[in-house]
Amino acid sequence: MTQVRTRIALKEWAVTVEALASGDQILLMRKGGIHEESKDFRIIHDEFLLYPTYEHQRSELLKQPYKKNLETLLSHKRDENIIEFNKWAKVHEIFEISNQDKIESLNGFHIWTDEYAQGRLNWKPMVPLSIILVRVYDLETTTSVPFIPEYQGCTSWVDIIPEVDMENKTPILSDTEFEIKANEIKKALGQ
Repeated sequence: MTQVRTRIALKEWAVTVEALASGDQILLMRKGGIHEESKDFRIIHDEFLLYPTYEHQRSELLKQPYKKNLETLLSHKRDENIIEFNKWAKVHEIFEISNQDKIESLNGFHIWTDEYAQGRLNWKPMVPLSIILVRVYDLETTTSVPFIPEYQGCTSWVDIIPEVDMENKTPILSDTEFEIKANEIKKALGQ
């Protein structure tokens, strides 16, 4: 059963959250954050808020059309003491890949350059890369949360205080649109 309130958030580049929020992308690529407890990324929550982060975003790691999106995001004034939550995601499916052919087959399904995607795959080569298909929802109300030092750092999961209301949410993509995209990705992965 889907929760009505949550405190769990997944940190992701703001430009990636924007791509998820527009329906341009429905996948995430993860191996781990620098400061993950186990150094490996794990899906420990299958429903979570999307926490847009601004650290480590680099224009040269984005495909051409999305470089402008990053410039626009970075040009807007924002209060660094406040985090705004207005997107929620639910894990639809997870795939683990370990070879170059699979990463290349996903090229048309994400905003990152080939170099970024290959770098994610090649980092810690003995650990497979997680490809996470997520269904993203707009929350009716944006919740502003004060930034506290515990949210800082290169970790994936954050326990947000206070809880965020998710009762009224709308999927970014219709059921049909989402299924088409998910099936295209699965086909590209040979599933």
